[in-house]
Amino acid sequence: MDKNIVQKVLDEHLVKGRLVAGKEIAIKVDDALLQDATGTTVCLVFEKMNVSPVKTERTVVFIDHNTLQTNERNRNDHKYLQSIAAKHGMMLSRAGNGICHQVFMERFAKPGKTLLGSDSHTPTAGGVGELSIGAGGLDVARALAGEPYYVTMPEVVQVQLLGELPAFVSAKDIVLKVLEILGTKGGTGKALEYTGEGIKHLTVTERATITNMGTETGATMSIFPSDEETLKFLTAQDRASDWQELKPDQDARYDKTITIFLNKLEPLVACPHSPGNIKKVSELEGLKIEQVMLGSCTNSSLLDMKKAALILQGRKVHPDVDLVIAPGSKQVLLHLTRGGELEVFIKAGARILECTCGPCVGIGQAPGSKGVTLRTTNRNFEKRSGTADAEIYLVSPETAAASAIAGKLVDPRRLKRIWSKGIKVFLPEKFHIDDSRILKPPKNSEKVKIIRGPTIVELPEFPEMPQELKTKVLIKLGDKTTTGHISPSGTDIMALRSDLPEIAKHTFHKDPDFYQRAIKNKKKKGLRGIVVGGENYGEGSSREHAALAPRYLGIDAVLVKSFARIHLANLINFGILPLEFVDKADYDRIETGNKIEISDVRKLIGKTEVLKAKNVSKGFEFEVKHCLSSPRQVEIVQAGGYLNWMKKTKK
Repeated sequence: MDKNIVQKVLDEHLVKGRLVAGKEIAIKVDDALLQDATGTTVCLVFEKMNVSPVKTERTVVFIDHNTLQTNERNRNDHKYLQSIAAKHGMMLSRAGNGICHQVFMERFAKPGKTLLGSDSHTPTAGGVGELSIGAGGLDVARALAGEPYYVTMPEVVQVQLLGELPAFVSAKDIVLKVLEILGTKGGTGKALEYTGEGIKHLTVTERATITNMGTETGATMSIFPSDEETLKFLTAQDRASDWQELKPDQDARYDKTITIFLNKLEPLVACPHSPGNIKKVSELEGLKIEQVMLGSCTNSSLLDMKKAALILQGRKVHPDVDLVIAPGSKQVLLHLTRGGELEVFIKAGARILECTCGPCVGIGQAPGSKGVTLRTTNRNFEKRSGTADAEIYLVSPETAAASAIAGKLVDPRRLKRIWSKGIKVFLPEKFHIDDSRILKPPKNSEKVKIIRGPTIVELPEFPEMPQELKTKVLIKLGDKTTTGHISPSGTDIMALRSDLPEIAKHTFHKDPDFYQRAIKNKKKKGLRGIVVGGENYGEGSSREHAALAPRYLGIDAVLVKSFARIHLANLINFGILPLEFVDKADYDRIETGNKIEISDVRKLIGKTEVLKAKNVSKGFEFEVKHCLSSPRQVEIVQAGGYLNWMKKTKK
């Protein structure tokens, strides 16, 4: 049978299972990506596995999130990561070298390979044709140990791009259109494969913008073919030997097809507080803004920066607007310096930031109270900017630059009066290459001493699943609870990622009493905690702390209407039983403080999907179903998490 690209790559890497949508498969992982916000946990888990060196072909640790060193914590993390990378055969991209996804695409991504990363936007490398998946830290640690990655085989959705983009409409607008069609849940359990003659008009970095933000639909992965445009990009990176052609067979089949006519698109904007809240820029023109941020792993490439610089050339940022520029990598920054664009930004009144994630994850450049900020980033959840009541609008670089000048949201197509056919920028035939800030592991790695500052805290052991589940509802949440709502980002909190007892104090931070309530409940003999939530619980970041911290606080189960993919996997890995309502109306019958019991749960989850639960406080029974898709997952939860299960199976 003719295959699509996703099927081709998965088939070549298949270790267990069959490529049947909805069934669990295991695949070989070629490459791994870690970053400093989640990488410390990956490495702490990996150390418990007693394996060295790492078994992946290439593993790169990036320091790109927590680069502000306002106290000792971030620097301690960096020293730990650098030493453990050297000890176990990983490369390390030092602070200032760039954002993990931008640098990986420039220097490492290979068509036809598989990549697993401890960051939800790892699918960015799909723009080069590498099948890339974001995952929780424990799954990445297992890949480092040479184990296959278990994932539910996704349905493959063909996103057919036809025609060519009009002037001042960009790749960001394409993926915002995809989000308009699918929403933030419609991609769950799916892979997005881009096809159509419109692809030939998109550069690799434009494709990467699209694959990056496909994550916001809930998709497991997004991928483009590897073609002449891919070869052109890799040749310019002095990596032509990494290229191979990768395309679907002529009669490849897909589970669903979405068709987007590029010539009919117009500039779009994602409004607060969801990447799926899409409107036309023309509908919101005139919206007063106070800040514009150009950067992040979505739109920080040389192409994006050059477009913005051309629009700003000879113009000034509006006096009421703060424009901040964060190039995606040292390579991009060097080209901006040599090409004169950096001078354009400075003369226009922009502030130049380090080549890091920074403002995208609430680290620096937080807007004022109730401030309106335009950003070329991928997420606009509440408090994502670092300001609780700020409003984040996601836009293209063209819209961002034009609006920075005007002091309000404007449709960049107004610039047609200056450039009737749109702005044209040209990328170099050969990029400037300087990998001096990428450290390779030494040959005498056995002599490397791992540096553990006092803020690097070893992960605790967790108990096995009890025979009976007796819990108290510690918090009830609504739809679209993000991992940021569970375990927040930002300057202060992200610095605690290597210290579980401390970061746990900020769990469900919008409820200031939650931590003490959980600690009090944890001390009660035989009574554990349960979280109740709505649709798409755990959407957003791959941060495993959103599962790890609740587990530390005595949460044994989470009961919701539906789960986001990565968070579901994290819950299972750390021994939290994931449950969904059979009748979603039962959600309304449960309140915080209710006691929920499931009899004989340890045995029953291995025999049946649907379980009888009892609300002891209100005196009624209802049905729930567990979300464990294989006997392996059942055993992991019964054991109290993957690390406990690993010890048992290796005895």
